[in-house]
Amino acid sequence: MAGKRSIFEDVGEKGAAAPRPATGGIDAGPKGARGAIRLWLVLLFLMVAAMILIGGLTRLTDSGLSITEWNLVTGAVPPLSEAAWLAEFEKYKNFPEFQLQNQQMTLEEFKPIYWWEWGHRALGRLVGLIWAAGFVWFLIRSQIPPGWELRLLGLGALGALQGAVGWWMVHSGLQGVRVDVVSWRLATHLGLAFAILGLIAWYAMALSRSEAQLMQARRGREARLFGLSTGLLHFAFLQILLGALVAGIDAGRAFPTWPLMGESFFPADAFYVPDGQGGSLAWPWAFLENPGLVQFVHRMAGYLLLAFGIVVWLRGRRSSHRATRFAFHMVMLMLAAQVALGIVTVLTAAHLHVAITHQLGAILLWVLILRARHLSQYPMAGSIREGTA
Repeated sequence: MAGKRSIFEDVGEKGAAAPRPATGGIDAGPKGARGAIRLWLVLLFLMVAAMILIGGLTRLTDSGLSITEWNLVTGAVPPLSEAAWLAEFEKYKNFPEFQLQNQQMTLEEFKPIYWWEWGHRALGRLVGLIWAAGFVWFLIRSQIPPGWELRLLGLGALGALQGAVGWWMVHSGLQGVRVDVVSWRLATHLGLAFAILGLIAWYAMALSRSEAQLMQARRGREARLFGLSTGLLHFAFLQILLGALVAGIDAGRAFPTWPLMGESFFPADAFYVPDGQGGSLAWPWAFLENPGLVQFVHRMAGYLLLAFGIVVWLRGRRSSHRATRFAFHMVMLMLAAQVALGIVTVLTAAHLHVAITHQLGAILLWVLILRARHLSQYPMAGSIREGTA
């Protein structure tokens, strides 16, 4: 006679093992090649960062207007003969930068500035190819995680837009009597580059953990700290744009003194902008075209950014998560270093090596803020022994 069954016994064959409950449902199904895609994004990140630095060197060496036309395919091949070099030099001679500023330039002096601009454009083409090759590879192999197709496709669209904005910027310096690009177009170009860099970094951080891990981490989200770090991110982005305005009109060389600007706190003739015809432009143009005022605004914004950064750091250092605390310590350290680099850049009248190091500092600070913000949203779990939540 069969024994009595327990009310907790599963219905089935007597003695049969009970089925194990399914686990990990959130990650069930195709997860995609998260690790491989993350490595691809890291490569793109490094290449875009190099693009920003080479773009800065192109500006500092006055090389940006050396190539006067945009040919997506044929422009990828540099001059390979003396005749080709002479043809490029003759094109350059037809524009204001040569006619008003570089009339004594020789072909040998032209070649270095041409190589800087050509290298910048060539790297941009390579970034596009690496993105396209990676995206198509992961797509046809069905390795893109669910919900990520549009994000990765969006990076390519932004890259194409960046190329168009780059030519729009260069074209502004090839008109009228200008010998430089329009500063606010340069700021647009640089701002879009940092936006792309930030998205790539954020995506790479998100792919470093599974969706299940991210959802679990989000339960410990520090909303107040996330909001503060978002504000700091926006403020840093504004300061980057202001720095582009400084670079666009060489305002960094205007007042090589600190803490005063010359002999005063506020620069003289701050709202005067000559119109090239003996008169002056309306005063609002001074915020884009007057070197003294543009540098002053960048300086003041730097001080305010430092002050706000200290407030955010004081809150971040109280996080219950060790990795988050460390991330905000690094932000504060880099922010202080960036302010110091800015002062040295001013005192050396934007010396090439100092100025490009200052731009590298902006990239590092941007990524560190993004990292701290990400950890505020998705804290890293630790242990009580380590002093973390």
